[in-house]
Amino acid sequence: MDDEYAKLIRRMNPPRVVIDNDACEDATVIQVDSVNKHGILLEVVQVLTDMNLVITKAYISSDGGWFMDVFNVINQDGKKIRDKEDIGYIQRRLESNASFVPSLRGSVGVMPSEEHTSIELTGSDRPGLLSEVCAVLTDLHCNVVNAEIWTHNARAAAVVHVTDDATGCAIKDPKRLSKIKELLCNVLKGSNDLKVAKMTLSPPGITSRERRLHQIMFADRDYEKVEMVGLGRHEDKSSRPHVTVLNIEKDYSVITMRSKDRPKLLFDIVCTLTDMEYVVFHGMVNTGRMEAYQEFYIRHVDGLPISSEAERERVIQCLEAAIERRASEGLELELCTEDRVGLLSDITRIFRENSLCIRRAEISTKGGKAKDTFYVTDVTGNPVDPKIIDSIRQQIGQTKLQVKHNSTLSPKPPQETTMGYLFGNLFRARTFKLIRSYS
Repeated sequence: MDDEYAKLIRRMNPPRVVIDNDACEDATVIQVDSVNKHGILLEVVQVLTDMNLVITKAYISSDGGWFMDVFNVINQDGKKIRDKEDIGYIQRRLESNASFVPSLRGSVGVMPSEEHTSIELTGSDRPGLLSEVCAVLTDLHCNVVNAEIWTHNARAAAVVHVTDDATGCAIKDPKRLSKIKELLCNVLKGSNDLKVAKMTLSPPGITSRERRLHQIMFADRDYEKVEMVGLGRHEDKSSRPHVTVLNIEKDYSVITMRSKDRPKLLFDIVCTLTDMEYVVFHGMVNTGRMEAYQEFYIRHVDGLPISSEAERERVIQCLEAAIERRASEGLELELCTEDRVGLLSDITRIFRENSLCIRRAEISTKGGKAKDTFYVTDVTGNPVDPKIIDSIRQQIGQTKLQVKHNSTLSPKPPQETTMGYLFGNLFRARTFKLIRSYS
């Protein structure tokens, strides 16, 4: 009855969205007012993220029964959103409850779509892993049409969309799917891996691919620290995210995060908090030229703040992992060429033969064209020798493979004390609460 009553209240009070290009000099301001429910912050942030909007600032308030958030956003070119069609589309997406992607709980199903079969993979990360996976799929007559691969803390996860290379349709035969699972699990299983390698099938459209990757890696406990033995890599601790959790008020735990700014950072953090069943009641986000600062007042869904040192440490580890999983580590390479069966297998084989390690990858195919992005280092995690990149580009094609960005050459963000950030922003958060209470 309570659930039905809550649905009735939401239907009677649909979300109200105001998009303003005059309130801020350098960003479009989007204000969302709605009946509050668990997960609504993630739903709104995901809509903005799916539109490839960059959130530069945000003010969050969802205490009580109402959700009131303000987002400053810009497009990928750093400009305001001025196109009327884009503004109308954003407004419709945010105002329609049906547009919000529902939360996915528990295990995923085994139902392929008509267009492709969605495969989820987890296992031990190692140099050449993606090449081996692609080689197996090619031998099994599977064509990779879209994929996203993340690595973190010696673990690897991927969501891969494949089709039958002869028909171009989804693979539905249970025996064939069982064979694919058996061979991929053999590849994913590391020689010293105490964790079980997994391959599951998931129905597309239930949740975003990026959220599934967070859920897969969280379930795989990639946030647990791993000692990397035998690698000559120097870890720069100054570039790591800084997360603190303090219970400075009776009813809330206050999380502060400082890290290098990047696209989709807020989505990654809110996604993790939501899947860990924490609720953000108040918060603020502020990004500078290089650094992002975020502060959230949270409680668990049971209404209690973080209550033990073990829980506090786990929250810190999980948020650090959420920030690091999608960090653009290494050299960014972009491949644009005509798509064909076995293309990804050939490209990743060339990378492996030249001792490149793929840290993250985004694979997409549209209109017969392949557009793939790879973030690569050498096998020890250090920058790749430019001569090796030149050699690889000659093999693949100078115009087909382009060097886009090298994160190892990016300047470091300025270092500031956590407490200086904390108390300054606590004041701003309370000022914001006070203004909201009188508006």
